[in-house]
Amino acid sequence: MEWCVLLTHFIITMNQGKYVLAQIMEHLPRDDFNSCVERYSGERYAKSFSCRDQFLAMAFGQLSYRESLRDVVLCLSSHRSKLYHLGFNSSVALQTLAHANEKRDWRIYRDLANTLIRKARKLYLDEPDLAADISGACYAIDSTSIDLCLSLFPWAPYVSTKAAVKLHLVMDIRGSIPMFFDMTSGKVNNVNFLDRIVFEYGAFYVMDRGYLDFGRLHATCNAGAFFVTRAKDNTRFQRRYSKPVDRTAGVLCD
Repeated sequence: MEWCVLLTHFIITMNQGKYVLAQIMEHLPRDDFNSCVERYSGERYAKSFSCRDQFLAMAFGQLSYRESLRDVVLCLSSHRSKLYHLGFNSSVALQTLAHANEKRDWRIYRDLANTLIRKARKLYLDEPDLAADISGACYAIDSTSIDLCLSLFPWAPYVSTKAAVKLHLVMDIRGSIPMFFDMTSGKVNNVNFLDRIVFEYGAFYVMDRGYLDFGRLHATCNAGAFFVTRAKDNTRFQRRYSKPVDRTAGVLCD
């Protein structure tokens, strides 16, 4: 617990000129953010607590490893005199923050995330390829389950005692930047996520055996992309032909 307190203190107080959190938030494109808010009328009924204040509060909670909204609000309240210099236009109350998270359109932040992804990927255009013989982009596909309280999220039952949602992600290996993501209930099988991906021509997609579905993988090939995965123990296949390989390079067969 002590290191979390120290981290919060660092994010807010340890600075040269502007506070660290304010310096990080300077990279947030204000015009793009305002466009996302206007697109979904995010502040139609807002009196003082703006979407930007909501985003700052949630970003602070993420960066300082807060475990609940109450934890976020208590930490910010302890630095009330610094909120203006951190970028907040108003104080943060627990009920106000919870109401904003519940009622405001989540697509505001989805569109903002997609905007940031596009900007971040441009920063890595000149990064060297992973290998000299791989000129296409390389992406990793995976998912992770996020446990939730069943009484608060009855729409996302996972097992009889808890709820869960699943975050599906396509990660650009060059730069470790998310390229595409989706969220489903925890019971959705991973292979269904492949139906949501627009495969990039000439790109390589690396995934584990949980995504092994031959119909969907065939669609990947039809899009001009390549996949790398692992076979299941009960996979039925027949070798049609082989190419010579140099086993000293780490490839057993091709």
